[in-house]
Amino acid sequence: MHNNINTLFEYLWQNYLRVTPTATKIHKLLGSTQNNDIINDHIALRTFNLEKVSLEKLAKHFTSLGYEECEEYNFEDKKIHAKHYEHPNSNYPKVFISELLVEKFSPVIQEVIHFLVSQVDEDMILNDNFLYSGRHWNIDYRIYKILLEESEYAAWLAAWGYRANHFTVSINHLEKFNTIKEVNQKLKEAGFILNSSGGEIKGSKELLLEQSSTVADKYPVKFNDWEKELPSCFYEFALRYCDKKGEIYTGFVESSANKIFESTDTR
Repeated sequence: MHNNINTLFEYLWQNYLRVTPTATKIHKLLGSTQNNDIINDHIALRTFNLEKVSLEKLAKHFTSLGYEECEEYNFEDKKIHAKHYEHPNSNYPKVFISELLVEKFSPVIQEVIHFLVSQVDEDMILNDNFLYSGRHWNIDYRIYKILLEESEYAAWLAAWGYRANHFTVSINHLEKFNTIKEVNQKLKEAGFILNSSGGEIKGSKELLLEQSSTVADKYPVKFNDWEKELPSCFYEFALRYCDKKGEIYTGFVESSANKIFESTDTR
């Protein structure tokens, strides 16, 4: 396990940049010239709900660094369960971890996923680099397509393995922008494509959180039998509001997160 939060996030970030080249351009676009004022609101990780690689196993990498479990979320239509974690020091990014409920899928899909996970070395999961170690299994493009028929999430995870599927710009900390509309406008003018599922802006001031995201970059994935450009990772943008007590809202909105997942869909 990592002994330093900053190091862990730096490795996750570098791994993410390798398959998300637009993230660097977005940084330059939104950051101020005096100092790089891009603060990361949260990252998200995906896994399967099988004992070996469960959400809890991934979370240990963060709880061992002082992170605490906060809220749970359920996405029934996508058959996904999630939790988010926060550090007592609010300067550290929040962490959103989701897991696919494998047992809710067809026997064929279940068999495929069990086979993929059987190839993961148990000892690797405790390794410092597991969270950004990519894929631990061999997979044919044909198998990827089978997964895709039932679950975009399962197919993405099978193709990419373990890595942050997005980082998130905290709009609250930007010097040049005050609203999510301004950020979205700037991105669109620069040629970035936003995820429009459920509207470009997900959530609202009333829900205390507004979010938007780019659609995932396309990047080549090597399968056993084929190489194919597929959606990799995306960049999210979040604006948080204060609750009635005057405290900034730190949770997530289920209906919005449900649409944010679709940023990695194959279009």
